[in-house]
Amino acid sequence: MCLLGAPVLLFALITWQVLTDGPLIRADERLSRALVRPDRFSELLSDLGNTQVAVPVLAVALGLVAWRGRAAGAARWWLPPVAGAALMALVPALVVPLKLWTDRPGTPAVPPATGYYPSGHTATAVVAYGAATLLLLPLPRSAAARRLSVLACAVLVLGTSYGLVRRGYHWPLDVVASWCLFGPGLGCLRLLVRRRRR
Repeated sequence: MCLLGAPVLLFALITWQVLTDGPLIRADERLSRALVRPDRFSELLSDLGNTQVAVPVLAVALGLVAWRGRAAGAARWWLPPVAGAALMALVPALVVPLKLWTDRPGTPAVPPATGYYPSGHTATAVVAYGAATLLLLPLPRSAAARRLSVLACAVLVLGTSYGLVRRGYHWPLDVVASWCLFGPGLGCLRLLVRRRRR
């Protein structure tokens, strides 16, 4: 439970700093200035967090897990796919009100606007790729294949995060906040998947 609670506390700290324009925000802005170098590669990486890219990956994983569970006659075969879909549904349900509440302006690399905190693209990538990986993880028989799946997930999420910051679409703390906000949800999904395996 401590591992699930630490990201929530960090998210609360970051949100407090955003709302009060605290010293952490000034450090965040300095870091952003050092990192922002818009180019085509960072644009492509940031696109990995688009719903049109990430959500279909999760949908395929949900369908495959549901089909295999039902074909195997597993009790409550529908539970893991429903949990994964519910976690994805939480992304707009949590991110949109937070964007409206915090009203954080964007970086100098984007047109003047507000509502950049937390990063919706990062949240979409974290949940879609993370949930897909967790749900599919029990399927490969070899440990090497499972490790490769986790590595691929990490590359997709970190690549999206890097692209969003490098392109200037988000401040670094916008991205970290989305990791913290949805990391505990993935932790709960992992516990559910492990319990079902037993």
